[in-house]
Amino acid sequence: MAALNHPQKGDTIKVEPIKTLKDIKAIKRLLADKPRDLAIFTLGINTNLRASDIVSITVGMVRHLKPSDHFSVKEQKTGKSKTVTINQPVYEAIRDLLEQHSPATSDSTPLFQSRKGGKALCVPYLNGLVKGWCKEINLTGNYGSHTLRKTFGYMHRTVNKTDLPTLMHMFNHSTQKQTLEYLCIQPEEIKNAYMFEL
Repeated sequence: MAALNHPQKGDTIKVEPIKTLKDIKAIKRLLADKPRDLAIFTLGINTNLRASDIVSITVGMVRHLKPSDHFSVKEQKTGKSKTVTINQPVYEAIRDLLEQHSPATSDSTPLFQSRKGGKALCVPYLNGLVKGWCKEINLTGNYGSHTLRKTFGYMHRTVNKTDLPTLMHMFNHSTQKQTLEYLCIQPEEIKNAYMFEL
């Protein structure tokens, strides 16, 4: 059996979304005095970017953006270009992070830097950050960097009521069933359907 953080080739480890707004707010409070980490979390749950694409963002990609503006990233996994629109919370989190940078910071500088040497964060480190945040607010379950992307979809489906075809398109899934399973929603929706009383 593969170790939890070191899967063998072909193994998959499913992480969960954060399922309540209360827990999201708790993590934001936890990160309130950590501009880099708060910006990662806020961007991650407000977009459906993968961790590998989050850590590839540079200062120049977002430096002049305002709410409802967008930027493009080349997805590491697919090689396709993806356009991301930023909302007010993302704008504010990025603005606060950029205030930590010198105005002379090069556009090619990673937005999310490691504490050592100014290099971009790596995905395993980001994975550990997310696990740590969830543990600190006493969430039980399996969480990791992919939790951010899943939380985006879960909250869109359950709170914002974004329709399945739209989410399917956003995640580039081939079926709605795949989207439901990906967001850990399908069993809940089936249970709720059975609980409907006539």
